[in-house]
Amino acid sequence: MGKKYHLFEVFGIELEYMLVATDTFKVTPIVDLLLTKKNGSLTSDIENGKIAWSNELVAHVLELKTNGPTNDLNNLSANFYANVVEINALLKEFNVQLMPTASHPLMNPDTDTQLWKHSYSEVYALYNRIFNCKGHGWSNVQSTHINLPFFNDEEFEKLHAAVRVLLPLIPGLCASSPILEGKNTGFKDTRLEYYKTNQKEIPEMTGKVIPENVFTKKAYHQTIFEPIQKAIKPFDTENILDHHFLNSRGAISRFDRNAIEIRLVDIQECPKADIAVCVLIIEVLKLLVSENLVSLKHQKKWKKEPLFDILNDAIKHGENSLITDLDYLQLFGLKEATNQQNVWKHLFNLVKESIDASHLEALNTILTQGTLATRILKAIDIDFSETNIKKVYTALGVCLQKNEVFTP
Repeated sequence: MGKKYHLFEVFGIELEYMLVATDTFKVTPIVDLLLTKKNGSLTSDIENGKIAWSNELVAHVLELKTNGPTNDLNNLSANFYANVVEINALLKEFNVQLMPTASHPLMNPDTDTQLWKHSYSEVYALYNRIFNCKGHGWSNVQSTHINLPFFNDEEFEKLHAAVRVLLPLIPGLCASSPILEGKNTGFKDTRLEYYKTNQKEIPEMTGKVIPENVFTKKAYHQTIFEPIQKAIKPFDTENILDHHFLNSRGAISRFDRNAIEIRLVDIQECPKADIAVCVLIIEVLKLLVSENLVSLKHQKKWKKEPLFDILNDAIKHGENSLITDLDYLQLFGLKEATNQQNVWKHLFNLVKESIDASHLEALNTILTQGTLATRILKAIDIDFSETNIKKVYTALGVCLQKNEVFTP
């Protein structure tokens, strides 16, 4: 299991990117060729100094992640960026590049999806048999995962309580998936709209996205893992799926490595923006865990349903989602109904002294000009032609290659 860490002692960040053709912008399922070119022979994982690369379920998505836990968030943007530049250089001979944001705006998942065919493929094949992984929610999604450690049940209780109440606000900070198949979907965070129903065949896996209010390892097993194991049994006849892997809530508790993994963050336009988002979320969680804003007892009593209602509205409206639940707003020291953008501005003001100056440009852009989804739609204006969509997403690709924040 490796070393156990205390709250906020170290972090693990994962970023997912798509490979797209430089000229046509079509998804290009050659992650295996990229990994082979880097390594000399095919492997599913490459350690590249402080960052590791690995394949995902589909053959056009690459995951970059911290190579083990790190306590240095402020240099992470530069570390990830150096890997982005290296990968784009390796992909050049294939006329392929990395594409940021949480969904491809023109992809047809029925015709464009290829599952990973190499190591671990039996797990992916089983998933495909149960859920049909060709849908947008499987093959056209890219997220940022934040892994946060806990040492024991006492620390798990504090962290899980804080994470649960913050989850509904995440789309209001980082929604970046407003377009699918060339159309404005009407959701700022279409990735999460699919996430909710992705595994409808076995609803126990995702639940209400917000995890149940359980605060010990034992209670978590009884309430979440055991129903998942029971529900999957008829499908997983060879016992190859792990309950940690199957739990698909918006934050999953990994007792195998004593960490909670937050999964609701849409990936942004560049590592600078991604890490800034992660830093703000982490600083707000520290504030909640400290109980300086609200007691642990008060955080723990929130049930998943009212939290899900707030999250659900944010999936549609992003930072413009209006929160009218005054009890919820009081968790953060607010007394009247307001939108998510104002909640985040308020939270940023509470924690900004703890945030390194290198993150301020990206956060300022998000808090004043809106989520990346909003900025994408502003850039598109009313022209949803394929040419214009490609133009805007090409500009986003340039932001990734230069590690610059996107402003329309």
